[in-house]
This record gives sequence, C-alpha cells and structure tokens, in this order.
Amino acid sequence: MHYLILPGWQNSGPAHWQSLWEAQLPAQRVMQHDWMRPLRGDWITHLEDHVLSINEHSAQETCRPLAQKALKTEERDIIFIAHSLGCHLVAAWAALSKQTHRIKGALLVAPPDGIREAFPPELKSWRPPVLHKLSFPSICVISSNDPFCDLQPGKDMAAAWGSELLELGDKGHINADSGIGDWSQGRELLARLAS
Repeated sequence: MHYLILPGWQNSGPAHWQSLWEAQLPAQRVMQHDWMRPLRGDWITHLEDHVLSINEHSAQETCRPLAQKALKTEERDIIFIAHSLGCHLVAAWAALSKQTHRIKGALLVAPPDGIREAFPPELKSWRPPVLHKLSFPSICVISSNDPFCDLQPGKDMAAAWGSELLELGDKGHINADSGIGDWSQGRELLARLAS
C-alpha cells in the first residue's frame, strides 16, 4: 500500500498530525512547487506525476518484466491522506485523472469552504470547488468550529463527494493548533480505509 500525504495551503508544519504520520508510516508527502500561491492546475499535475511514479519506482525495484507488467495493472494500491486544500486537490484530480482506479481510499480532513466570500485571494484558482462524487471510498472529517468552513458547508462537501462523514466537535481546523497530537482517531480511520 502506498500512502500519499497531501497538505493544504502553506504546507503542514512539523507538529501537524500529517507530519507526524509521515514519520511513522511508509508515506510520501507530495511536495508542491509553491505552497504560498497554489495554482490548482499545477497541483493537479504534480499529484498525477506522483501517482504515475509509484509504478515506475516499484517496477525498478523488481527489475523483472513480468512483475513490471503486473504492477502496471495493479489496482487500489494508493491511499490519499489530505488536509484542508489537499481535500480539494483530491476532488479536482479525481475529476480529470485516468488513474482513479488506483485509489483505495481517501481521508479528507477539514476541507475549507471554497464558496464563502472570505476564501483567501491566494486560492482564487481553486474556485469554484470541484464537487463531484468520488469513484473511490472516502471519509470526510470536519469540525464544528473550523475557522475556514462552517459545519453545513462541510456536510455539503462530504455529501457531494459521496464521503462518509465524521464530525469531531470543537477541533478547529484539525491541525497542530487543535491539540490532537498525532491524532490516533485519524489513524483508526486510515486503517479502515486500508482494510
């Protein structure tokens, strides 16, 4: 199983649960070229490159033509671990990619409301948000006091994506400031997606 960590705008710092998971799991963070002025098209392209490179790295490690052929057709071997704008990256990528059959699941945590007037101007390329049903299982986790998304828009996004919804209560933006450490409850959700 391959875990791809998809941080949001400005990346996830060292105390963020995504960073802690990266140190604990066989996971790879998708590093974007510009964390401060994220362009949707650039981020989608970079994620697509990462997904495609998983087969290339696996095939190089095996060095066997038959194994390489098998790896090219392997399905459901990637799980996305997305936070904030990373959730919108998953939805936007899934609407365009031919590789969605590779995705076993997605953990979508604290998606910001891309429709609200207060959406930061640096994120204008992400409007309107992609709100189509995902073709793979997903769990969307929201907070009742997220400064970037009210509860109802969070529920609406989860419904549009066809995600299982989990409300955490008062956990802010579900990040390092939320006091959740390495977020053991999230690891349980990840294990469910991987099973």
